[in-house]
Amino acid sequence: MRRLCTPAWIVRHVLTVALVVGFLALGWWQISRALNGNALSWAYAVEWPIFAGFVVFLWVREARYTLRGGRPPGAEPAAPPPRPTTPGVRRPVRTARPRLAAVGPEDPALAEYNHYLAWLNANPGARPADYPGLGRQQEG
Repeated sequence: MRRLCTPAWIVRHVLTVALVVGFLALGWWQISRALNGNALSWAYAVEWPIFAGFVVFLWVREARYTLRGGRPPGAEPAAPPPRPTTPGVRRPVRTARPRLAAVGPEDPALAEYNHYLAWLNANPGARPADYPGLGRQQEG
C-alpha cells in the first residue's frame, strides 16, 4: 500500500475525489434543471454520473496495476531478452540509380510543355498569358 502514498499518487487521489464530487454535483444540478422543465437536462443528468463512474474505474485500474508492480494480471516476470550482437538500427545505404534512356522519338507536346515550364522558371513574375510560345503552339 506504500506505493499508493507517493506524492504523485496523493495528487491522483485528490484529483479523483475532486472530479467525482464535481461530476456528481453537475449531475445533481442537471436534475434540478430537468425538473424545472428543461428536457435536454435529463440526458446530462445521466451523463455526469457516468463520467464520475469512469473516473473511479480508471483510478481502481491504475491502483491495481501499481500494486501488482506494473505487470498485467497473470504475467510472470520474464527474463530480459538477449542483446543482439548487431545494431538494430542501421544507416541507409545510398546507391546511384541509373537513369533510363527514353525509347523512341520525343513527344512534341511534352517538349512544348517542358519549354513552357522552363520559360516560367526563367520569368518568375510573368503571367501564363505572357508566354511567347502560345502563338507557336496555335500555329502548329
